[in-house]
Amino acid sequence: MSKLTATASCTAHSAVVERTGEVVAQAMLVQRVAWLTGLARDLTARLVAARWNPADLDALASGVGLDGRVLPSKGWMAVRRLGWGVTPVSGVYVCDRVLRCAQEQAARALRLALHRRTLVAAIVASWPADARKRSGAEWEALRRLLPDGVSAAEIRNRTRQIRAYCDERGALPADLTDLEEPPDIAAQIVLAAADKQLITLQRTGERGARLRVRLPLIASPASGWDWAWHVLPITLPPTVPPQAKLCTPTLRVSKGRVRVDLPFQTPIGFAPATGHVVACGFDWGVNMLLTGATGRLTGGRVICDGRPLTYDATGISAKLHRLRTEREHLAAKHEQLERLLAGLTPADPRYAKLSTAYEVLGVEHERVCARIRNLNKALAWSAARWAVDQAAAAGATVMYLEDLATLEARGRRGRANAWLSGQVRGQIVEAIRHLAAKHTIAVVTVPARGTSKYCPRCGDGTSVLQHCPAPDRLAERGWAWACCPACGLSCDRDWAAAERIVARGLLGQPATRTHRTTGERTILTVVEGNVARARRPRRPTRAARRARRTRTDLHPRPAARGRSKNRPTPKRPARTAKNEAKNDSMTSSRVPDRRTVPAPFLIGSGQRPAGHAPQPGRRLPSRTGHVRNSHHRTGFHHAKATPVLALAAHRGRPSQATPVRTA
Repeated sequence: MSKLTATASCTAHSAVVERTGEVVAQAMLVQRVAWLTGLARDLTARLVAARWNPADLDALASGVGLDGRVLPSKGWMAVRRLGWGVTPVSGVYVCDRVLRCAQEQAARALRLALHRRTLVAAIVASWPADARKRSGAEWEALRRLLPDGVSAAEIRNRTRQIRAYCDERGALPADLTDLEEPPDIAAQIVLAAADKQLITLQRTGERGARLRVRLPLIASPASGWDWAWHVLPITLPPTVPPQAKLCTPTLRVSKGRVRVDLPFQTPIGFAPATGHVVACGFDWGVNMLLTGATGRLTGGRVICDGRPLTYDATGISAKLHRLRTEREHLAAKHEQLERLLAGLTPADPRYAKLSTAYEVLGVEHERVCARIRNLNKALAWSAARWAVDQAAAAGATVMYLEDLATLEARGRRGRANAWLSGQVRGQIVEAIRHLAAKHTIAVVTVPARGTSKYCPRCGDGTSVLQHCPAPDRLAERGWAWACCPACGLSCDRDWAAAERIVARGLLGQPATRTHRTTGERTILTVVEGNVARARRPRRPTRAARRARRTRTDLHPRPAARGRSKNRPTPKRPARTAKNEAKNDSMTSSRVPDRRTVPAPFLIGSGQRPAGHAPQPGRRLPSRTGHVRNSHHRTGFHHAKATPVLALAAHRGRPSQATPVRTA
């Protein structure tokens, strides 16, 4: 058994002062928590700014303290072993446990900077001749300097950042501290570094918890009497199971409420890295967000069931593209107003109007960014749930995904890279790992190079597929359809790539490696093998079994409706000038080409016309006249995905399935 860690965001609406029994309302509780997080953020920001130099970052990266001992994993202990202290402002009393939390948050920020520093140093050391395009040898030299698990998106973003620095300064940066300013510190307090002198947490039931924490009573506490114990009742969301173990939370203030980010651990089963027989492989496609295939390892050969699994998020991607365009437009206007305000003085009569517009644009820009983040998160978890449900329904014990570190768009660079960057693949992978662990399904990444280039049926890694727009347009050049000149395979390009991913995973199981720190599993060795498709027999329905037993026709021909129908229906009269003149004087039953006035919205009964939103303040009625839920969606942004179906297993041994060739 192992443990799965997740975080639930809860809300504390009120509190009780333990010393006096005073009930603290939500507004006062928000103010006191804001004082606590403000003190912690000030201490953290000053510590990070004081250690934002190459010498201190080298000391942290060395992993050895001043006394020669190895730095511990806890951030606040590592900071203290390095001798990096921080003191509060004169006249403000802060207990040692709050200093611990501030040092823990500072250590996490500096350790994240070490990762970015490694990327910058590797890119600068292997700076290409053309910063906009690397050759194959330059990519190999860069990969040798980078740590494992670095994605192509990270490399591309850091390269753009360094190129912008070179264009401005005329030289490459010497270190990360030259390229970036000290990172911004969030207004929160990480209570994981505290003990019972600052916080206690106790579960009060299946859906409740009791958080006891010391909060300041004033903005600048001068002594310990200005701090008091507060008891915060918390309602746990349904995602926290009763058997979960609650961990120390993080406090912050968001949108006028106290948010408690509560980690919890759930016991799960152990998924082995090797020994799998049934697997699901998923390909990151351009025309489909996810395309999957189910394969079975039989006698050293991979056999797929011939059923493609697709998750089409075209509508959501279009919505995201429109929101990004709006965000860039607002950002450009915001920067323009900032430049105009820089050239004016507060006494200028135009300053007040421009400053008001500047604030309004800033709020609107943040709102659009929040919509993009929420939509990306919803899309990632929706796709992850669909993929895990498909694997569980097929009886798979492992899921194989393309390694994002080796995935790089080639050809159609401008449009393809913009399209692929809009698909939140990193969030989807993390969500798949989280959900698959609950079903005891292993998640392994395989190399992405060549999955869409070579034929899965030939299996030798030399038969290059011919890409075309459609199966009836083989002579044209395209990317959606794949055709093999050697074996005659003709199928969707992403489907063929998903089958190759399944084959690489099942045949390369002995080469699976597990990361020592993160526990992520990957296969770096490419093992090629041919993939066959076998039709899996469906289980007959009850009507089919009854028809077979009684020897009757399952689909009988319907009886005639009447004896009067003994001749064909006569054709309509031909359209002549005489008939047209006769019809002009009568009411036409034809629907007009365009509607000059929108159709009214029916309140009592009926269905809302397509393209018309319901009126404000009124809920959408159903066809039967009953009012639906106010959260009912119209389906415009719903993703189109293959339904989750549990297929019947093969009768007898799996090798008895007859492979077929799809032409």
